[in-house]
Amino acid sequence: MIIEFSVRPNQGDPSGFDLGDMLWRGELGEAVSAGHVPDQGMMIYISVTQLMDCLDGLLNGRTKTAAFTGADTSFGLTFRLTKKGITVTAQSGPIALVSPAVLARTLLSAAEELAHSHLDSLPPDGVSDDYVAALMKFRSNASAR
Repeated sequence: MIIEFSVRPNQGDPSGFDLGDMLWRGELGEAVSAGHVPDQGMMIYISVTQLMDCLDGLLNGRTKTAAFTGADTSFGLTFRLTKKGITVTAQSGPIALVSPAVLARTLLSAAEELAHSHLDSLPPDGVSDDYVAALMKFRSNASAR
């Protein structure tokens, strides 16, 4: 499974509210927020924070489903825990069936890459603080897998 988060260029000074996109690719399909009409770009830092928080209960076995919709977009994903693993589905159809460990590690890697590439350029504010807190929590969750 491949997960990528990107920040759209030419938005002026970096902000916690910058627009960006998600790419999810698996053996069953692909979901991409870029290139749609209407636009499905999202406030990427807020959306990734929401995504990590959204998957916490699923990865810890407290829930069997999780639904994610990005901030200020219609782009969404549904995650379901089955006996065979976690299904990842978008509005366009199925993307992947993966183990909880694979989902956790792949998402953690993409979230860390976004933080490494862009977080230092953001002004110190609640958005970057929330992102860092969610990342630290998710990192401990992923390492438990």
